Amino acid sequence: MPILFAPENTPFMVALAVLALLALAQVVGLAHLGHADLDHPDLHAETDVGAGLASLLGIGRLPLLAWLSVLLAVFGLGGLTLQQLADGMTGHMLPALPASGLTLLGALPVTGLLSRPLAHIWPKDETSAIDIEALLARRGRIEIGTASRNNPARAMVKDETGQMHLVMVEPHEDGTMFHQGDEVLLVRREGDRFYAIACDPPFLTAGD
Repeated sequence: MPILFAPENTPFMVALAVLALLALAQVVGLAHLGHADLDHPDLHAETDVGAGLASLLGIGRLPLLAWLSVLLAVFGLGGLTLQQLADGMTGHMLPALPASGLTLLGALPVTGLLSRPLAHIWPKDETSAIDIEALLARRGRIEIGTASRNNPARAMVKDETGQMHLVMVEPHEDGTMFHQGDEVLLVRREGDRFYAIACDPPFLTAGD
């Protein structure tokens, strides 16, 4: 049996499998369902100790699914590395439970460290840092899902400062559909939803 699928490596292979499923969900556009609840949890700690711990672990710096993905990757890869080292040094791997505990103790602070630089480059959803009305007449690209009337998809839009934003977009015109990778032009907004028309790059340059 390959060492990767040894019983001692089961927790780490499961973590990597869950990570792969999360990535697949993002690709097919399922992860945006309930986004407001999942990506921006209420993480206000009741005590200074809780707030300090959350900051140390990087919780709140990234959307929850992104933070969890980093943790799963660090835990899975770190655990496999630990078991490989143990096997090379002693001739056998650690039992799954203590190996998982040791790896998790290391994975949490590493995830916190990685969350800091990632937070600076991670696209933000609609933000109060700018007036989101300023995104009107800007170009965007459909990133997740297929947009049709009453069925928005997630699009990435660059504001005038160069900051990227993820917004929910649906077609302005009935019968129009936008697919992943399509260029669109935001023409109006209702609440937290933008409406867009197809963007023809040679003629529409407002979002450049």
